[in-house]
Amino acid sequence: MGVTSFFTNLFGSAKETTATLTDKAETFTDDAIARAKETISEVADKAETAFEDAKESAAPLLDKANDYADKAKETFSEYSDKTAETLEQTMDTVKEKTKVAMDKLEDFTDNAKEAIEDKIDALTDKKTELEKAKPTK
Repeated sequence: MGVTSFFTNLFGSAKETTATLTDKAETFTDDAIARAKETISEVADKAETAFEDAKESAAPLLDKANDYADKAKETFSEYSDKTAETLEQTMDTVKEKTKVAMDKLEDFTDNAKEAIEDKIDALTDKKTELEKAKPTK
């Protein structure tokens, strides 16, 4: 009877320890998922804000540059049609480069969101695996 009692206590204790560890892992996973969701939300909000700020900041500068180019065209048109063409080409180049930079910022933001969402999905999958592996009490 002593041996049976020993094994019953040993395996009963192991089952309780496994259940406790599984509960702790589940709590940890839940916390990690919650933090990851909060982080993705914050990152997405900050990225969106940065993108909008960049667009807002660029708009007045482009307007001022266009105004300056128009005034410069008028002033220099007396001297040379080529100067006006050069200014127009310069403005087109500035607009193109600004658009490329904005597109890159938008791509970066989208990639960051996607990467964080992938991490959340992986954590959610791990949580599901832990829940499935959790012994019944």
